[in-house]
Amino acid sequence: MRLSIATNFDRELVEQCRDYPVTELFGKLQTDAVGGGRAPYQLARVSRRQLADHVKHVRNSGMAFNYLLNSSCMGNREITRKGQKEINVLLDWISDIGVTAVTVASPFMLQMIKTRQPQLKVRISVFGGVDRVRKAQMWEELGADCIVLDSILVNRELATLAEIRKSVKCDLELMANNNCLTGCAMSPMHMNALAHTGQSWHENKGFFIDWCFLKCTEMKLRDPVHYIRSEWIRPEDLHVYEGMGYDLFKLAERDIPTEMMMIRIKAYAARRYDGNLLDLIQAYGFKGIKESHSYYRHGLSWLLRFIIRPGLANPLRMLPLKRLAELRGMTRPVEDQAPVYIDNRALDGFIERFRTNSCMDIDCENCRWCHEFAAKAVKIDETNRDAALEAYEELFASLHGGSMWSYLPERSSEPDRSPRKQCKST
Repeated sequence: MRLSIATNFDRELVEQCRDYPVTELFGKLQTDAVGGGRAPYQLARVSRRQLADHVKHVRNSGMAFNYLLNSSCMGNREITRKGQKEINVLLDWISDIGVTAVTVASPFMLQMIKTRQPQLKVRISVFGGVDRVRKAQMWEELGADCIVLDSILVNRELATLAEIRKSVKCDLELMANNNCLTGCAMSPMHMNALAHTGQSWHENKGFFIDWCFLKCTEMKLRDPVHYIRSEWIRPEDLHVYEGMGYDLFKLAERDIPTEMMMIRIKAYAARRYDGNLLDLIQAYGFKGIKESHSYYRHGLSWLLRFIIRPGLANPLRMLPLKRLAELRGMTRPVEDQAPVYIDNRALDGFIERFRTNSCMDIDCENCRWCHEFAAKAVKIDETNRDAALEAYEELFASLHGGSMWSYLPERSSEPDRSPRKQCKST
């Protein structure tokens, strides 16, 4: 087993990784010329010097460092003189500080880096959308050293995974603990929106309302089957993938405390976890975990720094986001119970259906395999859910109706039937 781990830039994380099969840490600056797959408010605020020191510490500890350049869209800036100059400066710095590999989502970036910085290994991001044999072969022909397969599309397609592994010689990696919806229709929009948030030249300067994430979370609360109808791989099921020849697994997230990341590393290394599956796959609200170091996202105040931008949107319409952050657990006391609990032990046997059956052409409502496991495994605090759904409805009304960007009172669609004072003639 080899694990590629998201870094929060805590030195203690590096020290603790030494005792586990961690071969690489990955991360990036909050913003740079290329961008990536997370908004700035989701990332540690580190300077170039701090990142360089971290890379050195990682390398001295016997592990590699992968710098993420996995933006799915660069707005065609990469084909301009100014954009090329910015990218060259970034690549030179990445190389100078000892980065071992980079991750990209663009074929052009792949070949550009292979030409200009041939010592760097280049990995293809999950945003590259590799979900079939021919696509994997094409990336390999273009020079990819490793491909992270599109977890949303193939993590449950075991026959496809087996054929892809047979078809290419380059390294292959599986994202193990993301919790996006399988076959999600919002994925292309989401990856492009995230790409622009982290680009230093973009006019929004990090401002981002993550509609896709909000919609996804609301869908899960409304119908718990979505928690199961997702892309994650349980630690207990790694052996199924290892049996097909996969031994490199990627663990997120970059905005969680070291204590929480170590719970994940230990669970996957041991191939077992007794507890709430969300401990392994979610990115917020960790019961019993304290924010132990300065690089971790500091709850609500950290988030508000990026989204309270009166020149871009009405701050008053952001109030539902504050309520949602509190309900999700970002500001929840550590002794409180998790608002959503997925009993990982109740999911034993879940993988069996996928050994012989695909989901590609199946109507979930006819299959209902995930529904059955959701009924057994998912428990939701109903009071919390009702309050959260009310906040989502208010937030989506302002986003979909347009009042998020207006400073005027919302117009009512109902006629005004309130009594009016009669004017006296003079």
